[in-house]
Amino acid sequence: MQIEAKHTLAMKVAYRGEAFSGFARQPEQLTVQGELERALEMLLRRPVETTCAGRTDAGVHARGQVVSFEVYEDELAEMDERDAQRARFASFRRSLNAITHDDISVRSIWQAADGFSARFDAQAREYRYALAVDETPPVFMRDFAWHVGPLDIVAMERASRCLIGEQDFKSFCRASSAVDKPTCRNVMEVSFSEEERFGEQLVIVKVVGSSFLHSMVRTIVGTLVEVGRGRKPESWVAEALAACDRTAAGETAPAQGLVFWEVRYDD
Repeated sequence: MQIEAKHTLAMKVAYRGEAFSGFARQPEQLTVQGELERALEMLLRRPVETTCAGRTDAGVHARGQVVSFEVYEDELAEMDERDAQRARFASFRRSLNAITHDDISVRSIWQAADGFSARFDAQAREYRYALAVDETPPVFMRDFAWHVGPLDIVAMERASRCLIGEQDFKSFCRASSAVDKPTCRNVMEVSFSEEERFGEQLVIVKVVGSSFLHSMVRTIVGTLVEVGRGRKPESWVAEALAACDRTAAGETAPAQGLVFWEVRYDD
């Protein structure tokens, strides 16, 4: 029996996380993966399984999530025929966006190498967290930032240096998710920048790593904010890291401030 050839497509997906119970499909829950797979099933008239670059928690947003899935030879040919006079996959992308949740946007679709995995082929993932640092609460950025008030950014930057490199981040992930699982990760960058959006002052914390534990970025941010507010000394972050105990670090920052910014792959 001849086996029909499969090809791999990849999508860059953005979404506003507030409406969803995270990315990963869950029974009886509205999720980003569930919505994408529902739309793909409608268009391809068969069940479709997707793979994402990184599963985001409930309420977390994405600007550059990458999702891969497989299509058959005839399906790919039909897409190409439909887009003969347009950019490739333009019609398929438009159809996906028409039937997915309004808080999801498929930004681009491309043919990847056969067997490409959005998750396993990723070399680095970048997250950005927005902190609102005005004395008064934000209005326009309220759904996309955590209002913490003025911060000592220099102290936060110094405190964050101990987080760079491959080490055990057990103190910075949800305790239940770390049971009997490896908790070493490689953090490549933690940096800070100041921005103004709609007249509201923000500090953006950029965190880049090969991969992340459950709630790891949000716990890093929550811990560094304690230093920025002057509640903890800079040395406390290194002590929390060495403890390998979730109770040693700071709070988990709220979900709405976090954006899955982009994924990096080898050229």
